[in-house]
Amino acid sequence: MTALVCIALVPLVLTFLYLPPFLHPISTLMLKDLATFQGYDRRWVSIDDVAPVLSHSVIMSEDGQFCSHRGIDWGEMRAVIDDALAGESTRGASTITMQTVKNLFLWNGRSIIRKGLEMPLAVYFDAVMPKKRIMEIYLNIAEWGPGIYGVEAAAQHHFGVSAKKLTPRQAALLTVALPNPIDRNPAKAGPGLKRVASIVQRRASRAGGYVSCVD
Repeated sequence: MTALVCIALVPLVLTFLYLPPFLHPISTLMLKDLATFQGYDRRWVSIDDVAPVLSHSVIMSEDGQFCSHRGIDWGEMRAVIDDALAGESTRGASTITMQTVKNLFLWNGRSIIRKGLEMPLAVYFDAVMPKKRIMEIYLNIAEWGPGIYGVEAAAQHHFGVSAKKLTPRQAALLTVALPNPIDRNPAKAGPGLKRVASIVQRRASRAGGYVSCVD
């Protein structure tokens, strides 16, 4: 019982430890790559050294209410539950905060247990961590290909530029690769992915108040 309590306390303690900007957290996937001697490429970069259009693209594609919700978008969650009860296909309802705590503390794959842990952790993480810092951590631990983590490594790997010099088009292509980074290559996007990137690019250009918490 004591061991379980200690394990449960780890994310709560680490959340506070990750508050200072000089600390550079790694994800559970990165730990797995280290443990299996595969290694990875991740170059931490301050969010102030990332082209703002990338954060705008990610918010407008992944989590439009990021700046206003408190870790969980309950409106989106209710819509998903309603669709499931009606027997319709469901879409993802994970917020950027939920994805961040999953990457930091949990594991990949669909699981009711994981989701049950992810939701309260997201609420706690959002209550403790400023939105801009959440976005900074997310952009530095997100996977963008086998062994490629974080926006700086992704920008260099896929486009040969720093994260600060990403164009709106490159930012949109990186964004649409996020849901499936192993199979989606931003630098070699097919027609379907390019169409979705165009939609994300337009939304990012009109983001306005939706992205105020990261600017």
